[in-house]
Order: sequence, then structure tokens, then C-alpha cells
Amino acid sequence: MRELVLAAHGSAVPGAGAVTERLARGVRRLTGAPVAVGHLGHQEPSLASVLDGRPGAVVVPLLLGDGYHRTVDVPAVARRFGCVLTPGLCDARAVAPALRDRLRAAERAAGGPADVVVVAGAGSSRPGGNDGTLAAAERLGRLLAVPVSVAYCSAASPAPAEAVARARAEGFRRVAVAAHLLAPGRFSRSLEALPEAYAVSAPLAGHPRLARLVADRYEAAAAAAAGAPALLSVA
Repeated sequence: MRELVLAAHGSAVPGAGAVTERLARGVRRLTGAPVAVGHLGHQEPSLASVLDGRPGAVVVPLLLGDGYHRTVDVPAVARRFGCVLTPGLCDARAVAPALRDRLRAAERAAGGPADVVVVAGAGSSRPGGNDGTLAAAERLGRLLAVPVSVAYCSAASPAPAEAVARARAEGFRRVAVAAHLLAPGRFSRSLEALPEAYAVSAPLAGHPRLARLVADRYEAAAAAAAGAPALLSVA
């Protein structure tokens, strides 16, 4: 059985690592595979150091967008160690139901349903880098009975504060923010600090749908890689 390595962004915020480890444990239960986590920054161990001891492992990028990390950083490291590389989590259909569940929990804590939702992603300046957030917002909109828009914490506009202010200027009072983020970090903290947001949902990594999504990525890649060249990208 091929080993599985989760390529996480990493965060200096306390608790981020614990959320990612919970995801890893969920994936381990679903697949039975050895699972390790490597980080692109801010935390140890690094992705390179983890892959150095696991040549040929399946690497699943824990990234909700196809920005620089997913399209450049992770493939370069995976190639060095002859690893099997899966797609990230961008545009996965499982993300929108997980977002809805997180949003519902935040609304219950706030006292009732929102009347408009802003889906806030990390943001990217690369072509296609924000497609994951756009797809998640579109699918979430089909699951809800209220308007849904998008915002980005960096590198793209509108910013979450701008999107919330715009919704309030349009007459909405219960403006909820659905965090299209995987783990706690500076972006999730900035969303939690938005003064005009009615409710802000928690990051997604601990949701069981995410564990199942990662397990599916791993199983498809491992099956396709049997007897194939070492480096493989699975759509």
C-alpha cells in the first residue's frame, strides 16, 4: 500500500496543526493507509522533509484553490521524490455541502438564519486561482434560499469587509460569512474579526466530507499509479 502525504499550507496560528491532524486521522480510518502531513510553510515538518523518507508516496494537496502553491510549489517537490500527485480540492463537489454544514452551525450559534451569505476564500492573483471559491459559492447558492456572493482575503477583490458592507448597504442585516478555508490561520482570524458580520463559519478541514474527499483522491491515484510511471497527475 502506498503511503499518503497531505500537503498542507501550514499556519503559525495555534490549533491549525490539530485541525489538520484530525483530518489525517479521518483519512487514515477510511483508507487504512499510512498518512503523514507535510507543510509548505509556517510549520514543521516541511513537505520536502516528509517526502524525503517516503519516495513514491501519493501526495494530496490540501488546497482549495489552484493558485501558486498547487500549480508550482507542490508539483516541484513531488517530482523531486518521484511521488504520485493528485489534484487539490478545488472545484470538488463535496466542498459546498461541507460549507453549508459549517454555515448552519454558525447561524445557530448566532441565533438564526442569515439573509445573505458571503463565501470568503483565500484569494489568488494567478489565472484560475480563484475558481475553487467561485465554484463553491455557485454550488452553495443552489443549496440555500438566500443570495450568495464571493470575497477574497488576499490578492483579489472584493475583500470580505467590502462584501459585507456592500450587502448591508443593500439592506441585508444578517450577513453571514462562509469561510472557504481549510484550517485556522490569519485569514480565518480576520474573518472572525469582521465587525459587521452576523456569523462566520469555521474552517472545513475537520468536516467528515473533507476526509472522504481526500480518501477518494488517494484511492483513485493509487489505483491509477499501479504499474504506471512514478509521477502521475490524476484529474
